Amino acid sequence: MKTEMPAFLKSYGFSLILIISLLIGSLLGIIFRGNASVFKPFGDIFLNLLFTAIIPLVFFSISSAVAAMTDIRRLGKIMSTMAGIFILTGLIASMIMLVGVSLYPPATGIDIKLANEVNLERLNASEQIVRAFTAADFSDILSKNNMLALIVFSILIGLATSAAGDKAKVFSSFLSSGSAVMMKVISFIMYYAPIGLCAYFAYLVGVFGPQLLGSYARAMFVYYPIAILYFFIAFTVYAYIAGKGIAVKRFWRNIIPPSLIALATGSSMAAIPANLQAADKIGTPKDIREVIIPIGATMHMEGSCLAAVLKIAFLFGIFNMSFSDTETILAALGIALLTGVVVSGIPGGGTIGELLIISF
Repeated sequence: MKTEMPAFLKSYGFSLILIISLLIGSLLGIIFRGNASVFKPFGDIFLNLLFTAIIPLVFFSISSAVAAMTDIRRLGKIMSTMAGIFILTGLIASMIMLVGVSLYPPATGIDIKLANEVNLERLNASEQIVRAFTAADFSDILSKNNMLALIVFSILIGLATSAAGDKAKVFSSFLSSGSAVMMKVISFIMYYAPIGLCAYFAYLVGVFGPQLLGSYARAMFVYYPIAILYFFIAFTVYAYIAGKGIAVKRFWRNIIPPSLIALATGSSMAAIPANLQAADKIGTPKDIREVIIPIGATMHMEGSCLAAVLKIAFLFGIFNMSFSDTETILAALGIALLTGVVVSGIPGGGTIGELLIISF
């Protein structure tokens, strides 16, 4: 007699497997410590497969979604709503961290000796903008380092396909088929996820874990609890606003795999495939999920907003500067928003964000 799998395991089975794999990886990292680097190649295989698939996945998903839109005004509505939500949630995350650092200053008791001279590279804003949205050669687009340029190009291809009408029916079908094929490729890669994530997490815990207990332990004690609480509480609230209780249930039933991939790899782009799968299972319309998720993975970093405020407060504490006046707080919020929503989409944006914080 055929037995049916319990509903809980149907919904959360794969998520539980991934959680167990991360726990096993953590245990291996604690046991092997520095020697845990032996597991890294197995994790790199998973990461390399994901990063190899991301470029065609993003191109086909965005271009096919835009090409299928019969009303281009819908694209404008999606993009404008997306921008508003990105800014709003980035501000919320930044303000939450402001409360956290005011209650528990991260630089208390830390003494860091600073070098006398620091050489800073001058940044050309116009060049950075050009590099962010375009690439000098077609081959340069085929790289995860130019993801925003790829997204812009994919949107243009989709718009051109839609505008061409009946003449582009075959090409439109090609884009749609390419999107379906790449999603199937991702589903194959995800079979290896438990092994890959276990190995990579073992490496991270074994090699980098001890560093978290060093001079930055107090700052990490501020960041991680706030980030975890934000993840569970804020995202639940956002899901409830979007679709009440049923949306919350669907969200938590499907968000765990992409979250664990992001946690283990430290890469929002590596989580794009799993995010697309999760959004599909939740019931997010195809054109919305396939346009917003790749852009969000490139230009929507609420974790970076949290970290930016923490870093600013940390630096202010080191230099014994006041971090309580209104002008300073507003400037910190602005820099955090730039770091998490705008600068993150620019090649080398992490460095630019750090320089913005330092110059502040």
